[in-house]
Amino acid sequence: YLPFWVKADQLPAALEGIRALGIQGVNITIPHKQAVLPLVDEVRPEARLIGALNTLHNVEGRLIGYNTDGPGFIASLREDAGEEPRGKRVLLLGAGGAARGLAIHLILEGVAELTLANRTPEKAQQLATYVREKLSGATLRCLPWGGRELEELLPQVEILINATSIGMRPGDPPLFNYDLIRPHQLVCDIVYRPLETPLLLGAGQRGARTLDGLGMLIRQGALAFQIWTGQEMPVGLIRQVLLAELGYKLGDREQGTGSQ
Repeated sequence: YLPFWVKADQLPAALEGIRALGIQGVNITIPHKQAVLPLVDEVRPEARLIGALNTLHNVEGRLIGYNTDGPGFIASLREDAGEEPRGKRVLLLGAGGAARGLAIHLILEGVAELTLANRTPEKAQQLATYVREKLSGATLRCLPWGGRELEELLPQVEILINATSIGMRPGDPPLFNYDLIRPHQLVCDIVYRPLETPLLLGAGQRGARTLDGLGMLIRQGALAFQIWTGQEMPVGLIRQVLLAELGYKLGDREQGTGSQ
């Protein structure tokens, strides 16, 4: 598994290189996830819904595009946290590319209610409009960041997801008043560096279950691996390897509470 640094104007040539070299598959990262869409031979329906690709499969010279980010998060919800999203009330913080994939797949999975909140309210509204256009009949709403309505909703939701970058840097402000977190909730963060974000630390201290971003990273990678090889990736082993790479002891608790 090797990284290739590709400039924007060299993206078409890079895809031709994949074909020419017979590379079986690649992951696509920022800033190419959207730009690659018109350059591949086929886009899977779920990836077209999201409007971005993170995985390419080379099938006899035909490049097929997938997006495993959303499915990877859903798989982590089920396999790592034992949580079934169907019928749940969900609050999603953020409105960027990651939030778009999560919102689409949460709706597809049949959540009872999806609420969006973002520091820039216009972006949350744009995301809501996008989802409604792609999934007719999708019911979701937006609430102002830091407003009273959001504070009233926070203790009531069953799943809370942070899809912003807040918590990655030391000194980041709290996302909200963590005293609003309740023990019945599952609190998720897609950030995995640090593994224990202030949000997850605050949630754990208040008795809530937590799900760190490493699970999503591994599960989306496992889905890509299966697309390329037809085989299942050893998820448990890969998690141990990544924990070690991140500087965590293998005996530490893995739900975002290891000691660095």
